[in-house]
Amino acid sequence: MPDAAPQRSDALKNREVILQVAHDALTESPDASLNSIAKRAGIGPGTLYRHFPTREALILAVYQHDVDRLIRSVPEILATRAPLDALRHWFTTLTTYVRVKHGLGDALHSDAAQKAIGETHAPVAAAIGRLLDACERAGEVRPGLDPDDVLLLLSCLWRTPDTPDGAARAGRLLELAIDGFRP
Repeated sequence: MPDAAPQRSDALKNREVILQVAHDALTESPDASLNSIAKRAGIGPGTLYRHFPTREALILAVYQHDVDRLIRSVPEILATRAPLDALRHWFTTLTTYVRVKHGLGDALHSDAAQKAIGETHAPVAAAIGRLLDACERAGEVRPGLDPDDVLLLLSCLWRTPDTPDGAARAGRLLELAIDGFRP
C-alpha cells in the first residue's frame, strides 16, 4: 500500500488546533462533545470528523500528541529544574495526560486504544530512563532503577480521582515512591 499523501499545511494546522482545543476541553470535561470541540476550535464539524471520525479516535490522538510532547520535553525540563524536581513534574504532567485517555472508558479495550497505548510505552520508558539517569548522576536516587518498574509503580498516580483530594493523594504517593528511590 503506498504511503498516504502528505497533508496540506492548512490541514496540519487544523489538526494541531483541534488537538490543543480537544486537550483543553477534555481536561475541563471528559464528556465534552465533538461538536463543542469543533465550535471551540473555530472549525466546522465536518473538518473535525475528517481528521477524527470518532470520539475514540480524537481522544487517542490527543493522548498520543500529549505524550509525544511530554517525551520531547525531557531535555528542557532537565535544563530548567533539578533532576528530582524534573521527575516529579514530568510524572505529574503524565498523570494529567493519562487521565484524558481514561475518558475512553470501555473503548480502552479496543484494538486502536491498545495499539496507541502500546506505541507510547517504549518512548515513555525511555524518557523515564533519561530522568532517572539524571537523578542518579545527581545522587538523588539509587543506581539501577528500572524505568519500566518505576512506570508500573507510578501508574497508581492516574488512578487517583481527578479532584483536589485525588491530587493531594497522588502527590503523597509520588513522594512515597521517591523516598523509596533514594540511595
